[in-house]
Amino acid sequence: MISILVAAAVGLAVTLLGTPVAIRAFRLWGWGQRIREDGPHTHLEKVGTPTMGGLVILAGLLLGYVASRLTTQRFTVTGLALVLAAVGFGIVGFLDDYMKVRRRRSLGLTKLQKFGGTAIVSIAFAMLVTHVGSSGISTHLSFVRPSSIALGFLFYVWAFLVLTGSSNAVNLTDGLDGLAAGTSILVCSAYVFISFWQFRHTCVLLQSASGCYGVSGVDLQDAAIVAAAMMGAATGFLWWNAAPARIFMGDTGSLALGGLFGALALVTNTALLLVVVGGLFVVETLSVIIQVISFRGFGRRVFRMSPIHHHFELAGWPEFTVIVRFWIVGGLCSAVGIGLFYADFIARGGLG
Repeated sequence: MISILVAAAVGLAVTLLGTPVAIRAFRLWGWGQRIREDGPHTHLEKVGTPTMGGLVILAGLLLGYVASRLTTQRFTVTGLALVLAAVGFGIVGFLDDYMKVRRRRSLGLTKLQKFGGTAIVSIAFAMLVTHVGSSGISTHLSFVRPSSIALGFLFYVWAFLVLTGSSNAVNLTDGLDGLAAGTSILVCSAYVFISFWQFRHTCVLLQSASGCYGVSGVDLQDAAIVAAAMMGAATGFLWWNAAPARIFMGDTGSLALGGLFGALALVTNTALLLVVVGGLFVVETLSVIIQVISFRGFGRRVFRMSPIHHHFELAGWPEFTVIVRFWIVGGLCSAVGIGLFYADFIARGGLG
């Protein structure tokens, strides 16, 4: 438990104190945000705001994880794989952000380049957690536990879909000051609870008691540490990213956060539960899919603009109102996800 608190505290301190330094440096280097030409007119004032703040978030994650592990001098394959997923997706996002800055327009990597980069990171992550060490990660389809549906080789495709889908969902949500960061804190908090609960109720520790989890306790503790480090890092960053934002996380941060969420879901065998825990991200993504299908298929728009947070902006809601109400929805989704996870434990005869 102490190592989890250390990870969260260090992650928080790094971004809370380091982000102002990054803001000054990014302004000096000309790393300013580019805005969509078809976006709400109120966003024009955000042009030039420092972006790529995800670099600070990743620094908080890395230093938080390393600091927590110095107390035990032990690193696990699962923990390192989770960090790899976040950093790998962050690098893809950084390349995208950097190209936007260099070209001075809101277009960076092509879709094919993005998918290629995320595919490499996803497969590398999947190979680490399934072929190195003995973490007990299941290659079965999972909701709150592994199901009877074995994926076999398709697990690598599934890992790509989960990590890439999650990263793109967070990326789509990152359109208002602090929206993605605040919601990500809630998702990270849920996975701190889920992974720590599994760590405290492994079948080895409870000697195959009812409701126990058949995964390695050491690896689950590392999953909780990584989730806590990211939770602390996102919280410290939100201090500076809250409206009116002084810095944006950019694709560097949103892809890193989303990639980590997908990786945490696979490590804890709760892949489909992520749809509930990160329900707000799912709604944002569905709004884009619905808008595209409706416009291309029927020539009509369902929303004034997608993702859906822009729809409410154009409907007259103040930006801060949209953000806070979406945070509430995100919090409810995370709470329901935790509730389903705990309900399964109780239904199987587990004792808290």
